[in-house]
This record gives sequence, structure tokens and C-alpha cells, in this order.
Amino acid sequence: MTNKSSSTQRLNHETRLHEDDHHSIKLWLRLLTCSSLIESRLRGALREEFDTTLPRFDFLAQLERVPRGLTMGELSRRLMVSGGNVSGIAAQLVGEGLVDRSPLPDNRRTFMVKLTPKGRRAFASMAQRHEQWVIGLLGHLDAAEVDQLMLLLDRVKQGVQ
Repeated sequence: MTNKSSSTQRLNHETRLHEDDHHSIKLWLRLLTCSSLIESRLRGALREEFDTTLPRFDFLAQLERVPRGLTMGELSRRLMVSGGNVSGIAAQLVGEGLVDRSPLPDNRRTFMVKLTPKGRRAFASMAQRHEQWVIGLLGHLDAAEVDQLMLLLDRVKQGVQ
């Protein structure tokens, strides 16, 4: 078995299914499998083409959406990770000149993080490729299928909120 097929096998959560499992369990495992497979492909592409990770890409994406910058606490909440994880990524990105981190004037313990011009350029090229990869992974669905899937997933989302 090749590395790629064993990796795909690990991401196929549906192998856990039994024929008599409830349809909700089957749906959950199908959603989890699709999400895991897509995320794995995106992680690999970011690593290969940009020598970066998905958490770093997500960090930059949050900053790109808010040009004035975000506090470390805001970043932690938006990324749904611990402050320690955010601090580690921030330190790496500061070291590479992609973000600036500076204390707030009125609260020296709170740091504001924002993209540098170099960070904006780097993220723009990553975001463009990310969009192309996502289209490559999901573009085989036509517009009607996407609309149908979006409606069904909206029902799922409403049911769990």
C-alpha cells in the first residue's frame, strides 16, 4: 500500500461504519471524511508550494480581513486556538517579516498584530492559489448541485445551532 493510499484510508472515517448504523452516523462520517480529505489536500499544497502550514495561512487570512490589525486575544478567539498557539505563530511570522506585533499604547500587555506589506503580498499569492485548489477539488459539482448541497448543509447547520 502506498503512502498516499494509506493516508487516504486514515482520512476515510466511513470505514468505521456498520450496515445497521443510524443514517445520522453515516452522514456524520461522510461529512467528516469529505472535510478531512479536502483539508489534507490543502495542507499538502500549502506545504509544497509555499512551505507553510494551514494554521499560518488561517492566521494571515484573519489579519487580511482586518487591515487595522487584531489583538492576540481576538486572533485566538477567531482561530479557536489557545493564546500559546497564536503567540508561537505570531513570533514565526514576525521573524519572517510578514506581520508586525506591537503593544497597545494604553495597555502594554496587549499586543496588536497586523500584516506588513510583505505579508499582504505573500498572503495574496497564497489566497489566489488556495482558491484555485478549492475550485479544483470541488469544481466538478455544477451550480445546481452546489445550490442543493448548500441548502441541505444549511438545514444541517440550523439543526445543530
